[in-house]
Amino acid sequence: MMKKFLLIVCGSFVGAFLAFMFFMLSTIIMSFAIMGSMDMGSKKATVSKHSILTLDLGTPISERDGADALDMMTLLQGDGIPTSMGMNTMIDGIKKAADDKNIDGIFIKCNGVSAAPATLEAIRHALKDFKKSGKWILAYGYEGINQADYYLASVADSIYLNPVGSVDIHGMASVTPYMKKLLDKVGVEMQVIRVGSFKSAVEPYMLEDISEANKLQQQHYMGAIWSAIRDSIAADRKMTSAALNSLADSVVLTFEADRLVKEKLVDKLLYKEEMYNVLCARTKADKPDDLNFVYCGDIADDLEEAASGNHIAVVYAVGEIDGSSSLGSSEEGINSDELSSTIYDLKEDDNVKGMVLRVNSPGGSAFGSEQLWKAIQDFKAAGKPVAVSMGDYAASGGYYISCGADRIFAERTTITGSIGIFGMIPSLNELIENKLGVHMASVKTNENADMAAMGKKLTPAQLAALQNMVNQGYELFTKRCADGRHVSQDSIKKIAEGRVWDGVTAKQIGLVDEFGGIAEAAAWVAKKAKLGDNYSTQNYPAIEDPFTNLLNNYMVSRYEARLQGEMGVLYDWHKQLQRILGRDRILCIMPEQQICL
Repeated sequence: MMKKFLLIVCGSFVGAFLAFMFFMLSTIIMSFAIMGSMDMGSKKATVSKHSILTLDLGTPISERDGADALDMMTLLQGDGIPTSMGMNTMIDGIKKAADDKNIDGIFIKCNGVSAAPATLEAIRHALKDFKKSGKWILAYGYEGINQADYYLASVADSIYLNPVGSVDIHGMASVTPYMKKLLDKVGVEMQVIRVGSFKSAVEPYMLEDISEANKLQQQHYMGAIWSAIRDSIAADRKMTSAALNSLADSVVLTFEADRLVKEKLVDKLLYKEEMYNVLCARTKADKPDDLNFVYCGDIADDLEEAASGNHIAVVYAVGEIDGSSSLGSSEEGINSDELSSTIYDLKEDDNVKGMVLRVNSPGGSAFGSEQLWKAIQDFKAAGKPVAVSMGDYAASGGYYISCGADRIFAERTTITGSIGIFGMIPSLNELIENKLGVHMASVKTNENADMAAMGKKLTPAQLAALQNMVNQGYELFTKRCADGRHVSQDSIKKIAEGRVWDGVTAKQIGLVDEFGGIAEAAAWVAKKAKLGDNYSTQNYPAIEDPFTNLLNNYMVSRYEARLQGEMGVLYDWHKQLQRILGRDRILCIMPEQQICL
């Protein structure tokens, strides 16, 4: 018996050892594969005479190059390492191409870009500046050109389309799932405490349909954003805004290609090889195989390379504050403690003469927002200027961390404001007691001792106390905004109430100072810091080593992939519920909605 026992134990040890060795061997093999892929990806194309800068709009656009973690499951499934292009690299590449004598022009490949309006607007500005060099821009849709593609393609000298391709221009819409009926069915009541009639992030959990106030604000800011996009397209395509709007109401997606030419939405219909022949004529190439396509990453500066000497820090604040990102597929978010520490380190660095805070956030934790606000104020107190560059979103907590800057820059299509605060605490009484049949017995020494117990319904006194806490948070939020914008708190409250604004209106009501992006914000900081024209910038926080990040997320990726496979279409709802349950109970965050461009 003992001998059999020892054999079993030894066998278990051997099995475990072999499994461990297999895992280590697999890890080493994957490591070399990853590093090899990275090396191949880092090889830059030769920018020879008559090169063409190519913008492939099928590549995901992130805020910053290198910020997206590698997808382990994609790698394991043999699909390769997913690629993305940082907006910073795209803009820098376009700028460099304008001055590079070896680059003849830009070729925009319309492949269904997925990006928010403010990101597209920033890239569009760079393309408009490129045209001042006298070089050409051509755009081509192989299968089709979606509306976001078209917003960029409209800058081109000519837009070409496959003879059986399509163009989609339809305006803007937002879609928000209202889940009150679902929550009622499962026995969950969201206990909401809020300030502001426009603070609509809580609506989907307490109403069955959109409120009039929320509908009003969405109509306003989406109408303003669409007007900016529509007017820009119309001007570059030499048509009236009214004509383009009429087309948007006509289901353009169903138009035959010949009609698209007639309506002046495209200039010519060409098959792919014919398009390449046009490029050959532009670059004096004998045949398509001789065309030299280069990409922004081939010519842009290494924006993550450590700066030497005096420089301006560009600090990225992307995603939910103390939560995951709702700005795309990446799970990045803002850790207020870590980002605050980064800002304090920069404050003590004598080589850092100022800061551009790049904000692309819908908000999040009220507590985390206050910590970041304080770090920024302490940075300013050291005599270093701060400018904010707003991206797609700088709303609620995103505006909280922006309001104390010396200068605020935004795009016309930025979504900002949403100055408000709320608390949301689920009550599971109905679910636990009546649907599951579980009675939660409570023994307590004081009246509110079980207030934090799972699923407890709050008493009127507890709700009143929480409402008072939320009111205090709102007072602090509006005071921070008033102090930062040098206006009265009452004037801030008139435009607050949780209302979301577009960039144009935000500038009109004093929430934003100027239109522009990171470059304009950096130029302002450089002037304020008396650095002259020859200043450099450095991006912060440092990007985590991708290989380390890959290993750290290996098991999580496997779990998430399995869960997604099991849950199917319900997986996104599960993730949303997890975000809700994982958030702070007191929040300053804008409504979650799908904005369709």
